[in-house]
Amino acid sequence: MGRLIGILLVVWLVIGAFAAYQRGYFEDGDKNCSETSDIVLNIVAGPLNYTGINPKTDCSDINVPEPSK
Repeated sequence: MGRLIGILLVVWLVIGAFAAYQRGYFEDGDKNCSETSDIVLNIVAGPLNYTGINPKTDCSDINVPEPSK
């Protein structure tokens, strides 16, 4: 039973990675927070991407410390 769950999990993630690839998320070399989290969400969503779900995130609320002067 555990082996079946593991195989299904890998297949789920591969389908999600393929969906992210089809959307062109792996095209650019430079990624920001929002693009990286969109890629991860699409991979985790797996086959749900093909039902119309398009997970997106917004990283504008993240407080990054500023360098000292």
